[in-house]
Amino acid sequence: MVSVRSVVDRVGPTLLQALQLPEHCPAAADVVIAEPGAPSHLAAGDLVLAVATADLDEAVALVRGSAEHGAAAVLFKPPLAGKPAVRRAAKAADIALIEVSAAASWAQLVWLLRTVLDAIADESESLENGADPGASDLFRLADAVASVVDAPVTIEDTNSRVLAYSARQDLTDSARVSTIMGRRIPDDVLARFRSRGVFRELSRGRQTIFVPAQRDGTLPRLIVPIRMGGELLGSMWAVVAGPVSDERAAAFADAAPVVALHLLRRRAHADAQRRASAELLRAVLEGKASPRKAMAELQLTEEPHRVVVVDTEAEGLRLSLLERVSQGVGRRPVATELGGRLYAVVPDGEGSGTWGELRAALSEVPANGSRGAESLRVAAGGAGEIAELARSRAQAEETLGVLRAGLVEGPVVSFDEVWTALTLHRTATAASAAKITDLGPLEKLRAHDEAHDTGYAETLYEWLRHPANPRAAAKALRIHPNTLRYRMRRLLELVPLDLEDPDVRLALLSQLIAARWA
Repeated sequence: MVSVRSVVDRVGPTLLQALQLPEHCPAAADVVIAEPGAPSHLAAGDLVLAVATADLDEAVALVRGSAEHGAAAVLFKPPLAGKPAVRRAAKAADIALIEVSAAASWAQLVWLLRTVLDAIADESESLENGADPGASDLFRLADAVASVVDAPVTIEDTNSRVLAYSARQDLTDSARVSTIMGRRIPDDVLARFRSRGVFRELSRGRQTIFVPAQRDGTLPRLIVPIRMGGELLGSMWAVVAGPVSDERAAAFADAAPVVALHLLRRRAHADAQRRASAELLRAVLEGKASPRKAMAELQLTEEPHRVVVVDTEAEGLRLSLLERVSQGVGRRPVATELGGRLYAVVPDGEGSGTWGELRAALSEVPANGSRGAESLRVAAGGAGEIAELARSRAQAEETLGVLRAGLVEGPVVSFDEVWTALTLHRTATAASAAKITDLGPLEKLRAHDEAHDTGYAETLYEWLRHPANPRAAAKALRIHPNTLRYRMRRLLELVPLDLEDPDVRLALLSQLIAARWA
């Protein structure tokens, strides 16, 4: 059921104003043009356009006749719509009365209303089937817009990705063909349009932008921004033969509000799907959802997957990365926010949409100079089956912990690569819980370091790590080997130790690891 109110809301206040909406009126079904005389051709649910109605008496008669045939609404241009006699007739007949903007053409309004009726009907069917409600009607809308401007049209988002295109693309140029094939404007073509200030003009809110033909054979373009509430949602691009008349350009621009409604509906549907996927992914990562359900609803494959956690203190960067990861490169990664961090589930390996590709993309972020990029840290858990995603998440978080502590170099690491650091960290954590650093002479040595800034504990640690190799130990400390030998003599005077005893060496190294890696 398509209500008159829904139609008016979709077309928008720029073109339509509801002056009378009865509480109970027939659903809108079709658009017809009122013929002079008795409206015998009308049917239930018609939106009646008073194209040829010239005087007040004819207007009142059309309202009454339309109501008798069960029409949903009568549409007049001013001043007839606002006449008290017409309003009284509409109220008495219990039929909707709509005022059409004086600047709107009736021909434009016919296809506009029919497009909206089809779109609302398709939306209801699509939502019942769980499909994207804007997938098919955007293409039909592109065809309708193309007929208005008499040129092939593409509808694109703010990232120059093609959302829909009209027929007759064979009458265009190689740049348009590449755009359709790649579903976005090619980088070289994008650069040429950018150098001409096209995107700057789009952001400034120009109603139409004309780009003349270029030397490389690119045909002229007529471009219209798609806006809603001041927000730029995308743009429409028509390949034209040359300058377009003001009337045709205005008709092209008049279609933008309807396209904006479709894009908003499309975005709302995508946001709803993303939120549902994010909730399911959180449940999977917490081990609260069935792996089989996750595979079906998140469209995960049987191949091994990794959980990747992205941590940054910059909220803006985190949100932009969430958008980037959610859009995916190739296959779409599944992503969500949890506890202020971004989590993604990606197939292991190399290639489109995998951990290898995501890793390469995230590794480039600091080099790009993005705000907050210096705080970016990315850690991936081990690869495993879908049923093991909760474990991969735990591994990713543990890996992130040693990365945040500066125990490994970043900004992007995986669980498999840092097993030695993780082993030492787990050992140190367990040893610290057992308070092993309170035993023996180590506490005295550390107290002396704190009081005199001598660095004896660090010297002993590197000496034990590099047995019988004082040069390597000195290099790790960035001191001369003779300085190392001097420090070792002084610390042994302070705390006599039998370093020839392997158990003493092992116990000291365990204590120093606990102090350093916990």
